[in-house]
Amino acid sequence: MRTTFEADSSRWPSLWRDAYKVLEQNIVSTQLRVWIQPLELSRIEERSGSLAVYMSAPNDFCAKWVRDYHMRDIQSAFVQVTGTSCEIILSASPDANNTPVRELEETASSSGNAPARNIPAYYPSSSASGNQTKSAKDPALGSQYTFNNFIVGASNRFAYAAAVAVAEQPGKQYNPLFIYSNPGLGKTHLLHAIGNQIIARAPELRVLYLSAEMFANDLIVSLMNKRMPDFRAKYRDGFDVILMDDIHFLAGKETTEEEFFHTFNTLHAAHKHIVVTSDKPPKEIANLEERIRTRFEWGLVANIDYPEIETRIAILKAKAERDDIYLPDEVASFIATHIKSNIRELEGALVKLQAYSSLTGAEISLEMATQELRSAIPEESSHITVETIQAAVAKNFGIRVNDLKSSNRTKRVAAPRQIAMYLIRKYTGLGFFDIGQYFGGKDHTTVMYACNKIEEELETKRDIRESVEAIQNQL
Repeated sequence: MRTTFEADSSRWPSLWRDAYKVLEQNIVSTQLRVWIQPLELSRIEERSGSLAVYMSAPNDFCAKWVRDYHMRDIQSAFVQVTGTSCEIILSASPDANNTPVRELEETASSSGNAPARNIPAYYPSSSASGNQTKSAKDPALGSQYTFNNFIVGASNRFAYAAAVAVAEQPGKQYNPLFIYSNPGLGKTHLLHAIGNQIIARAPELRVLYLSAEMFANDLIVSLMNKRMPDFRAKYRDGFDVILMDDIHFLAGKETTEEEFFHTFNTLHAAHKHIVVTSDKPPKEIANLEERIRTRFEWGLVANIDYPEIETRIAILKAKAERDDIYLPDEVASFIATHIKSNIRELEGALVKLQAYSSLTGAEISLEMATQELRSAIPEESSHITVETIQAAVAKNFGIRVNDLKSSNRTKRVAAPRQIAMYLIRKYTGLGFFDIGQYFGGKDHTTVMYACNKIEEELETKRDIRESVEAIQNQL
C-alpha cells in the first residue's frame, strides 16, 4: 500500500533546503547554481519503507544533464536528511520550452561537458539601471596584469601601443580591437591590462572581462531558464567596455554567433568598446560567420609574434626581480635561447629552477639549468655541440675552425673565438677549463674573460649582438 504525503506537504520545502545544503558540500558552486538550483520538489511519496521524491527541471536538457551527472548526489543528499532510502524521479516541467535543446547539447559538448562553468558573476535584471553597475571592478580581471609589467619588444610593440591607446580613450579609436597570436605570447595579459587601466583612469566606466566560452555558457543558461531579456540587457546595456578572450570559440555555434552579432552591433553603435583576442586572424578562423569576420576588420587587427631573444631575456629578468629570484645573466640567456615560442614555458622554466634551488639550497647556475631543464629544452638543442658551434662561428665570420684553435690574436680571429667560447659555455654548460681544451689548450682565465666580455658587449655593441643572434639562429 502507498501513502502520499500530501497532508504533510509543508515539510517539502524544508527537506529540499536541507538536501540542498548537503549538495553544497559536494558540488562545485557554479554547477550547483546552474543545474541544481532550478530544480523544484513536486511531491514525496512513501513506498514500502522508502521514499519516492518527485522533482521537476525547467526543461528536458536540464533534466537529462542532472540525471547523467548529479542524480547520485541528489539521492545521497535526501537519504542523509530523511534517514531512509530514496528514489529520485526527475522529469521536465510540463510547460518547459525545449526549442533550444539541440544547440544546447552541441555547445555543451564543445565545452567539454561543463556548459555552465565560468559564468560571469554579474547578472543584472532587465530593469537594472546603469548606476547599479558603475564603479564595480570586474572580479575576473587579474590585478597582476598591467601595462607596466608587460615587456615590450619588436614582436609585440604594435599590439601594445594599440592596447594602450584603447585604454586611454575607450570608445574613441580602434573599435573593435582584435589581438591575435599563438598561445602564451601575452594577448590575455594585454586584455587584462586594458581593463585595469580603464578602471584606474575612469572608475565610472563599466568593464567586463570574459572568455567567449563564458559568453556561450551564459547564453545556454539564459535559454534554459527563459531569461534572454536579462541576457541581452546584461551584454548590450550593462557595460561600456567588453573584453572577450578566445573569440574563435564562437565559430560554428549558430545561435551563439547570432547573439554575439547583434550584441556587437548594439555596442558598436553606442560607441562602447569591444576588444577580442584569438589564436588566429579573423580571415583564418574556420566556420566563423562572414558578417562577424568583417566586423572584426572594421577596427584594428594587431598581431603578437614570437618574442626575439632580447625580449625573452627581459621577460625572465623581470619575473626574477618580481619574485625575488636570483638569476645569473648566463642562465637567463641559456633559458631564452632554448625556449623561444611560449612565454608561459619560459617563465615556467625559471619557476622550476627556483623550486629546485629552494629544495636543495643550491644557487641557480648554468650547470643547474643545463641539468634540470633538459625536459623543457627542444630536442634540436641536443645536436648543438662544441664542434657545431665552432663550425657555425667560423662560417659566420668567413674563417676556418683551425683559426679559432690557433694562437692568432688578431681581431679578425680573436673576436670570433671569444664568441665561440661564450656560446659553448652557454649551450653546453662546460667548465672554463674544458672549453679551453677545445681551443688549443687555452687557459681557463682566458675563457672566463672571453665569456664575460661577450656578455657585456651584447648589451652595448650592436654588431656583436647581431652576430651572436645570427649564429644562434643557424644553430
